[in-house]
Amino acid sequence: MPFRSIYVVLLVVTFGCCWAKKAEMSKYGWYIGDLARDVSGQVYAVSDEVLFIKGFVYGGTGPDAYFWTGNSSRPNPVGSVIPYPADYQGKEAPVLGRYDNKDVLLKLPLGMKVRDLRWLSVWCRRFAVDFGSVQFPADLDPAKPQVLPEFKRLGHGLRSGSVTILDAKTFYIPNLHYDGAAPDAYFWVGTGTVPNAQGIKVPNELGDTNNLRGYQGEDIEIQLPGDLTVHDIDWLSVWCISFRENFGHVMIPKNLDVPPALGQNQLTTTKIPSETSGAGATVGEGHEFDSCIQLLNGRMQVQWEAILEGVIIRLSARMDENEYMSFGISGAEGRTKMIGADVAVAYFNSEDNKFYAEDYILNAKSQCDGNNGVCPDSRIGGRNDVSMLYGQRINGVTTVAYQRSLDAQQDKFDQVIPPVGRVNVIAAIGPLNSRKEANYHSTDRTGPQEDHRIDFTSRGVNQCPVLLAPEDKTKQHGSGGSSSSGTSTENAIQPWKPNVISGKTELRARIGPTGGKKGYTAITGQPSWGIAWYINDLLIPEIYVERGETYTFLVEGGNDPTNSARWHPLYITDNQEGGYGQKTDAQQREQRVFAGIEFDPSGFPFPTAAGSLCEWKHKTVDKWAVSETFEDYTQTLILECESDREQPANLTWTVPLNAPNTLYYQCYTHNSLGWKINVVDRGFEPPKARGAASSLVGFRISSLAVLLLPLSVLFL
Repeated sequence: MPFRSIYVVLLVVTFGCCWAKKAEMSKYGWYIGDLARDVSGQVYAVSDEVLFIKGFVYGGTGPDAYFWTGNSSRPNPVGSVIPYPADYQGKEAPVLGRYDNKDVLLKLPLGMKVRDLRWLSVWCRRFAVDFGSVQFPADLDPAKPQVLPEFKRLGHGLRSGSVTILDAKTFYIPNLHYDGAAPDAYFWVGTGTVPNAQGIKVPNELGDTNNLRGYQGEDIEIQLPGDLTVHDIDWLSVWCISFRENFGHVMIPKNLDVPPALGQNQLTTTKIPSETSGAGATVGEGHEFDSCIQLLNGRMQVQWEAILEGVIIRLSARMDENEYMSFGISGAEGRTKMIGADVAVAYFNSEDNKFYAEDYILNAKSQCDGNNGVCPDSRIGGRNDVSMLYGQRINGVTTVAYQRSLDAQQDKFDQVIPPVGRVNVIAAIGPLNSRKEANYHSTDRTGPQEDHRIDFTSRGVNQCPVLLAPEDKTKQHGSGGSSSSGTSTENAIQPWKPNVISGKTELRARIGPTGGKKGYTAITGQPSWGIAWYINDLLIPEIYVERGETYTFLVEGGNDPTNSARWHPLYITDNQEGGYGQKTDAQQREQRVFAGIEFDPSGFPFPTAAGSLCEWKHKTVDKWAVSETFEDYTQTLILECESDREQPANLTWTVPLNAPNTLYYQCYTHNSLGWKINVVDRGFEPPKARGAASSLVGFRISSLAVLLLPLSVLFL
């Protein structure tokens, strides 16, 4: 009996030990084995394209040694190099040096699969020596990315292709569409059967957590923050925090066999780097440049200094916070030409208090449409080859320093700066659009149309009597920016003129976008969550009604109570906020309802005006920023109605003789979708209704693209 007891205890201890070892190995992938002989390290198959060596040790003695692999029975001269590090510079992979307990991530060459290989070796090609190797098991089957369905389409034009989980932290979202109109929307993850407010923000494809911009069919990758993995969540959503709305989501199955996240899927971001740019170049705000020229009648100054890795450029301009400055190489050798120009667009983003420098290609005289126009390289298939160094904004002057290469890093997108001799340059100042991209500029913002040329390798060219932004020798830090003071308000945002309806007894109510900073919020002073009522196809008009008169609202706001993004019953109240259905009993008692809500025998409220959905949507992304008037804005919208559209809900209301002077048409489900009803006595003459925008139907669709005029200047 004592012998049996000891046996049971030993069995449990052994089982626990093996289980712990298996769990430890699983976080790195499929355990292959240990490297033998003169090298050491545990080898794992992270995925079918990536290997990982935990604690790699090698003395670096081989004169021509590489990671070497093949599909023969054992290591031999017939094999292939696995370059390490993967981001090496030059034509040939570097020879392996000395490594002491280094964690190594190996990315296989294109087309090579782990499951087709038989061994991994540290191999010297010159002397055909195997310093150490490991054999791959025959049943090796590493984890693979998992394909999920597309985003569920619930609101704000959100849709995508099938979402792929690349590894335990990385999502690939192809063909992403979203109108960008919600005020507080983010990628959002959490647990539970449906998305909810108890979630966590996920940084966007640039690695930040700003309010989501609009997307027009872009392919992006996002990564879960911190230690969070796909095994910890049940769904990925696009979620509006302020209004607790889910615009669409995809569910995450349990027990997914996906590759671990060991850094093999690194996102390319546009975050400001540290003050070290390139190999050995350190530039702070106190760096002194000895070459400077003035552009745009003195409104912009360009300073530069050639270094081994390229050229450092410092732009300073007297401009508004919502403007950009651009400078770069002309599109034609020996003359000024906008088309084909390679420029850097620099600006201060007041929303996140950061400075940016972006690489642009100008391939058409129009606003960027995602393929052509004045476009960031990264938006049309290239990458941002401009390295941001630092920025500051003081007394209305924005300064940004950045570095770029003399060579054309991408032939399709970049121009060469000659190592000797002058090159034509162009420059401009203009407003940013809602995407924080270069929009346009007018001729009074550019200066004389002259040719200017610069030799970027020259020294001591100083044509700036007084610097717009003198170098602060007390500062030597590289990223971020100084505080802004004395900011100009020359281009303050002007709201659209409010719409008015009077003398109409039939009113059609549909849903549409709020018009950004020129629309709902600017008109009402109230926050919006991206959609609002359109009455007779006008954005939240003030409606004049007469006491004792009967009015009919034909409501097409959606009638699906299971999906709040498609359920917008209309009602009339004395409450400026609305949203009766989401209020507590006490809050409901504070509202007076005039039409659109009834109560069952138990006293529970229910809406009576919920018709099928017709919604004005953006053709691309929200273009309120480039729309001077609401009429301009309407030309960027398109009406979409449900295919199985029913008759609109009919809300008939006779205005009480004792009705207060101000009421509101609102949404039963959500706050802040509607606006004022002005109640007047018979015979009152209200302001005349606007006729130009009485209907969106039949508007001719015209381009909102505007010309980006180049400024070019000639230097001898």
